[in-house]
Amino acid sequence: MSYATTRRGFLLTGLAGAFTLTAAGTTGLLVRTSPSRAAELAILDVTGDYDIIDAQTGCEMKVRIRNGLRYITANGLPNHETGQFPNRNNPNGISEQSYGFSFPVNPTRNKGYTKYNVPQNFGIAINGVPFDPYAAEWWGNVRNGDWQYNALGGGINLGLDDNNAHVQPTGAYHYHGLPEGLIDTLPDTRHSPLVGWAGDGFPIYLNRGYKKAKEASNSYKTLKSSYILRTGARPDGPGGRYDGTFEEDFRYKKKAGNLDRANGRFQVTPEYPDGVYCYILTTDWPVIPRRFVADVASTFVRNPGPPRA
Repeated sequence: MSYATTRRGFLLTGLAGAFTLTAAGTTGLLVRTSPSRAAELAILDVTGDYDIIDAQTGCEMKVRIRNGLRYITANGLPNHETGQFPNRNNPNGISEQSYGFSFPVNPTRNKGYTKYNVPQNFGIAINGVPFDPYAAEWWGNVRNGDWQYNALGGGINLGLDDNNAHVQPTGAYHYHGLPEGLIDTLPDTRHSPLVGWAGDGFPIYLNRGYKKAKEASNSYKTLKSSYILRTGARPDGPGGRYDGTFEEDFRYKKKAGNLDRANGRFQVTPEYPDGVYCYILTTDWPVIPRRFVADVASTFVRNPGPPRA
C-alpha cells in the first residue's frame, strides 16, 4: 500500500518558513530572523543551533547543542498552513504546546529493534511538530487489542488535513504520515533533506538517498520499506482479507525493500559524510517507523519536562 505525495509543486507562498539547501548542500530552513514580518530572511543549517520565530504561523522553536546533547524547545505550531480544526472528524482546535526534549547528538545503536506503542511519539520534525504514526483506535473499541487501526488505512476517519496531520484533545498538532506542508518546498533533484530527529537522537530523512548507501555520488534512488501486505484473510477479530486497514495487516519481509525493520538504514548523507544510521519516511507502509534502534531519551517519553541547556 502506498501513501504517495499528491501535492508536489504547491508552494507555500507568503509563509516565513521554507526549505532550501545551504552552500554545503545540507538541509537549510528559510526563516525570519525576528518576530517582525519585515525582518530579513536567513538560511538556517538545522544540524546545529537555530531558532524559528514565525509571526505569521506562530511557530516557535529553539535548538541548541551542548555537551553532546541536542536540546529542543518548541510550541508545536507548524510553520506552514494547516487544515481546518476543529472539523467533523476531529473536534480539537490547535493550541500551543510546551515541548522540551534532549537526546544524544551521536546516539549508540543497540543490537536489536524496540517496538513502541501508543502514546509514544516517534520523533520531532525540524519545525517542532511531532511525528506520531499510531492511531489510538482498535477494532471493537478494545483498547490495546489485537487489531489496531492504521491511521492512513482508510478504516477510520481521523479528520486528517492535507499534511496527514490532526490534533489531539490537548491541542497538539502532529503528523500521522508524510508532512506534506514541508515536503512541498523540498528540492527534487538532490539527496533527501533531513526532516527531523527520532526520540533516540538518530536523524529522519525522506526516501531519496544515494544509490550506494555508503558512497556519495550523483546517483540517487527511492528507498522503499521492507514491509508487505499479508495475503489471505484475517484469522479472527474483524475478519475479511488483509487490506491495510489495520497495523497487523502488514509483515516484515527481509530485503523486500531497501530498509530494515525500523524503516531505516546506515547511509552517507550531505549532513553526515562519514555515514550515520537514518530513519526513512517512506511512501509505503509504515511511512513513519514503528521501531527504535537505540534507547529512547527519557525526555521524549510523554509529558516531558523542559530541559535546560
